[in-house]
Amino acid sequence: MSAFDDREKAFEAKYRLDQEMEFKAKIRRDKLFGLWAAEQMGIGGDAAKTYALSVIDIEFDGTDHDAAHKIIRDFAASGLAMSEADIRHKMAVLMEIAREQLIEEMKR
Repeated sequence: MSAFDDREKAFEAKYRLDQEMEFKAKIRRDKLFGLWAAEQMGIGGDAAKTYALSVIDIEFDGTDHDAAHKIIRDFAASGLAMSEADIRHKMAVLMEIAREQLIEEMKR
């Protein structure tokens, strides 16, 4: 095998790992996002965990909706006013936290 083939395989392996990490980070972000939203709506305990799972599920339900749209709808139904920009900003912050958590877990 040539050095080029070795390098190509290394790049492919890194790409797969990066894609897997990004997928895991999105799932973690949606869980954190759901728990945060539940807290904002006054939902606690097991109901908050169930709500967080429903936020994760929205990404896999086959529709074109995402977690942000679910939270926006649920906030409106609960009488909470928060702009889409603020909600998307919170998602971005939680994505960074999710990535950091995953990196820390990998170090252990």
